[in-house]
Amino acid sequence: MTEPAAAASGHATSDARRTGAVRRAPGGPAGTGSAGPNRRGDDWRKRLEILVFVTPALALIALFVAWPIVTAVRFSVYDWKGFGDLTDFVGLENYAEVLGDEVFRSAVGHNMVIVVGSILLQLPLGVAIALLLNRKMRGQGLLRTIIFVPYVLAEVIAAVVWLQLLQPQYGFIDAVTAQIGLTPPEQGWLGTPEYALWIVLLVLTWKYLGLAVLLFLAGMQGVSEELHEAAQLDGASWWQTQWRITIPLLGPTMRTWAFLSMIGSIQCFDMIWVLTQGGPADATATMATYLIDEGTKRHNYGIAGAASVILFVIAFAMALAYQVLILRRDTQDDTQRYTRAESALFGALSRKRKAA
Repeated sequence: MTEPAAAASGHATSDARRTGAVRRAPGGPAGTGSAGPNRRGDDWRKRLEILVFVTPALALIALFVAWPIVTAVRFSVYDWKGFGDLTDFVGLENYAEVLGDEVFRSAVGHNMVIVVGSILLQLPLGVAIALLLNRKMRGQGLLRTIIFVPYVLAEVIAAVVWLQLLQPQYGFIDAVTAQIGLTPPEQGWLGTPEYALWIVLLVLTWKYLGLAVLLFLAGMQGVSEELHEAAQLDGASWWQTQWRITIPLLGPTMRTWAFLSMIGSIQCFDMIWVLTQGGPADATATMATYLIDEGTKRHNYGIAGAASVILFVIAFAMALAYQVLILRRDTQDDTQRYTRAESALFGALSRKRKAA
């Protein structure tokens, strides 16, 4: 066969192959021509599954979170006493009245005192108790239960118990202080403006310390035992191991707990309402007790709505700032935290050897 004939035959063969491939494509195996519709069907099925599982949660959020916020905002721009239609539109006058009220401004200050005081008291106590309970000892489970029991109690029950303990003259606290030579206030610890807020802070610390201890104990379970064993082999004491390894690696848990404590302190209401109802002379008033007092006692629902919106804005702003400035540190890799803790401990031990 001559070269031109062979070339022509080769071109014809290749054309036939291409033609056959094109003809076979529509009837080819699954995953070629029919892959597009199947993939689109799977995508729609996944979206439908996500929608089915997410819809109940979104409905609850809309019903119990979004709708109350919208309702509070609506009430806040009217002068409404709780009955009749919303007709007396006042705009931002309720907000101006709330922000100009000295009682509300002092209530904001009391909330900040509770926020800072709770962290300063519960953080060191919680870490110290968690370190103690993390060691093997007799009665470890009983001690953990005793520490955690106050947190399990309902806030109202705990507040009623402390209200009885702090009764003037006849309460257990007054009897103990009298026995040790201290003279309790005539109006009682909760009836004296100079002491009331600090007593409330101590009661709140007793109530919520168990949560801090529980979270810190859970965080300590995630610290590798290999680091402790390596530190012991290198001559580190128990306290050096805890200070250089356990506590630094407990940082993410501490920051998460501090976030929860901050939000809870801003919204604090039930225990304070049972103990003092914001008194005496508004010495323990918080933003939550202020808006409840305005709404339920004085029937100023417009003022209460404005106070609730301001409370929401303050809590949201503080939570957002905390997330951006503090919690973002926890996005780093855990390996980096372990490496820094290990190098800090062994660096301190090497410096101690050189000094010796």
